[in-house]
Amino acid sequence: MGSQEVTSWSGQNITVAGLGVSGLSAARALAGLGASVTVVDGGDSPAHHEKADLLKKEGISVRLGDAETLPEGTDLVVTSPGWKPSSPLFEAARARGVDVVGDVEIAWRLRGPDAAPWLAITGTNGKTTTTQMLASILEAAGLRTAAVGNIGTPIIDVVLEGDDAYDVFAVELSSYQLHWAPSLRAHSGAVLNLAPDHLDWHGSMEAYAADKGRIYEGNQVACVYNVADKATENLVREADVEEGCRAIGFTLGTPGPSELGVVDGILVDRAFVENRQKSAQELAEISDVRPPAPHNIANALAAAALARAFGVEPTAVRDGLRNFTPDAHRIAHVADVDEVAYIDDSKATNTHAAQASLASYESIVWIAGGLAKGATFDELVAGAAQRLRGVVLIGRDRGLIREALQRHAPEVPVVDLDRTDTGAMSAAVQEAARLARPGDTVLMAPACASMDMFTNYNKRGEAFAEAVRELGATSV
Repeated sequence: MGSQEVTSWSGQNITVAGLGVSGLSAARALAGLGASVTVVDGGDSPAHHEKADLLKKEGISVRLGDAETLPEGTDLVVTSPGWKPSSPLFEAARARGVDVVGDVEIAWRLRGPDAAPWLAITGTNGKTTTTQMLASILEAAGLRTAAVGNIGTPIIDVVLEGDDAYDVFAVELSSYQLHWAPSLRAHSGAVLNLAPDHLDWHGSMEAYAADKGRIYEGNQVACVYNVADKATENLVREADVEEGCRAIGFTLGTPGPSELGVVDGILVDRAFVENRQKSAQELAEISDVRPPAPHNIANALAAAALARAFGVEPTAVRDGLRNFTPDAHRIAHVADVDEVAYIDDSKATNTHAAQASLASYESIVWIAGGLAKGATFDELVAGAAQRLRGVVLIGRDRGLIREALQRHAPEVPVVDLDRTDTGAMSAAVQEAARLARPGDTVLMAPACASMDMFTNYNKRGEAFAEAVRELGATSV
């Protein structure tokens, strides 16, 4: 960092909300730049005190047990992504005319004049996979890159490595992060899809969509949208972009001009070619995408569009997709037991993700339930009803799914497991096996968050996989 940037933070009184990963990163970075930093957190556990003691040794003040009172003299509040805009701390900041921003905003402000451009990705589902695909494509092109933002290393830490450390960033951004990043101006951005999610945080679907749409503000080269999701195109139309920035669509069908799509099993580009009215550039085959489920092909097309917007050659798109390995718990095939496939999609934590998963199989015994986060399930159940052999429900809000099944799929057998202990997963798998027939798929795509029963969706997926292994051992 140059002296000008350090001076701009020196002497600033900054309050950081939250002792999580992004909060710790922001506190340390800003203190290192000369700011006077106070971290506040409502927690008061031994783990909180352990983190606080480490920060205090670095000259950072910490206040535990009170996340509502704004410290006197605060010039700026830096929030962790999950804190709601209605939090009393932020209400107090607004009353005093103090700005509230997130770690992504701080990272953007810390960039030097020659910083690497950002290729930014958001959407209700597919963000992490698409960002990782994009990073793999950029690496295949020989570019120095990192997948950052809502995944990987805290984005502030990466930016502070210096302007000459990277050529370009693949940046995953949640609606929370976009809400708190008013200055962000990406090279190119993509909204993969929009469906109701986190409405308890944003307050309405309109507010949620507006925060997602912030990713397009000030784009320089391309605003990438989903042709099948009109709401994403509408966000492009509403965005204030730099002159010459183009709207680029992606579709699972045959692409029109300025679109990427699929023709005869080939991913093709009709956007970044010389004569897009009459010609198309082959990028990769569907078989290069793993898994080749429809929603994942859409992810690959979005990643390819951003890479092509940055000038990446077609061969790098193909090689990057081939090199990419999907995360665990995302439509992961666990095992076949008695001619039934068992699929772990624990990462399907909302209805939109579960919808994509359910659409990938023909005859399904569905394991679902958990924390609904304000979601409704009528549309999901109605769309999947013809594919359901049976349903096993677990988790706190399973009743909401049961009611939707009664309305839209009354003939489908339902097992309602009235328990939220972690052992419920083993029982759920056993019940699913009882309902399944040879050739069926037992799909654990809960359409809900996991925290009522598990630490996170990874632990839920691991519990499912372990239950399937136990089932396989007993069936031999």
